Amino acid sequence: MAKEKGRKLIAQNKKARHDYLIIDTYEAGLVLTGTEVKSLRQGRASLVDGFVQLTDHEAWLHNVHVPEYSQGTWTNHSARRKRKLLLHREEIDKLEAKSQETGHTIVPLALYFKDGRAKVEIALAKGKKEYDKRQTLREKQDRRETERAISAVRRKQRA
Repeated sequence: MAKEKGRKLIAQNKKARHDYLIIDTYEAGLVLTGTEVKSLRQGRASLVDGFVQLTDHEAWLHNVHVPEYSQGTWTNHSARRKRKLLLHREEIDKLEAKSQETGHTIVPLALYFKDGRAKVEIALAKGKKEYDKRQTLREKQDRRETERAISAVRRKQRA
């Protein structure tokens, strides 16, 4: 069987990008069981309530929902178990130091296969206030309106 190439997205956490200001991102491997990998290959997972916790110089992914594999037997996994993240020691130390600061947290942004291996993109993030969220939405809407106006002018020039 040929080895997979490229990146195949399984799940994304769009709410995290809305609720948090992303400071830094990291790519981490996941320690998974066989039925979890098969369930992920079917494209089923949810990162909505997920977070990363650092304990004893190890990174753990909590509350990520990977549903049970439908053809699994008694070896099936529990859907919301904590999963170990594979990161370099320097990355864990850096995350530990930064996450101790007030308002900082570590959230998963995306779950994907990269060259056949399950990876998760995690981010060091700072919670946004309500007015920051409104400001971000306003900027996005303004950018969209200017792009529409520019494309309308270009269409008129071509005609």
